[in-house]
Amino acid sequence: MAEVTIVLFEEKYTQEVVDLILPIQREEFNIDISIEDQPDLLRIKEEYIDTGGNFWVALSNGQVVGSIALVKLENHCGAIKKMFAAKEFRGEKQVGKKLLNTLISYCKDQGYERIYLGTVDVLKAAQKFYKKNGFELIAKTEMPKDYHLMDVDTVFFMRELTKN
Repeated sequence: MAEVTIVLFEEKYTQEVVDLILPIQREEFNIDISIEDQPDLLRIKEEYIDTGGNFWVALSNGQVVGSIALVKLENHCGAIKKMFAAKEFRGEKQVGKKLLNTLISYCKDQGYERIYLGTVDVLKAAQKFYKKNGFELIAKTEMPKDYHLMDVDTVFFMRELTKN
C-alpha cells in the first residue's frame, strides 16, 4: 500500500472529500445526515481556511483517504471538525494519528491553547482514539460559546495544548 501524505486542502479535492465523508456517516454509521446538512463541505476554503482555521487531507496514490478541519474559536481555542479516515486506512495505517498530529502541531505553532470537538455516541472507536491522544471527556455545557454544535453530536472532548 502506498505511503500516506498529509497536505493542505485544495479546491480540486472537494468532491473526493464529500465522497469520503458522506458514505462513512450514512452507510457505515447510519447517521441521518446529508450534504445539505453540511454545506461547509462544498465551501471548505471559505468556511475553514478563510476564517482563520485550516483543512488537511490525507492522500494515498493521489486519492483522498482522510480529512481533518480546524475552526478558529475565540480565546486561543480551536475546534476539530470533519475528521474522517477511509475504513482501510484506520488502525495500523495511522491516518487518523497523522491527521491529528498535523492539526495539533499547527495549533501549537499558531498559539492555540485548547482544542475541542464533538462526536456521535455510536462512534466508539473515535472516542477511544481521542482519549488515547490526550483528549478529556467534557460536558456539553463546557464547550465554548462560539463552538458550532451539531445536532448529531452527543459526546464532547477537549485537549489542553499548553501542557505538553
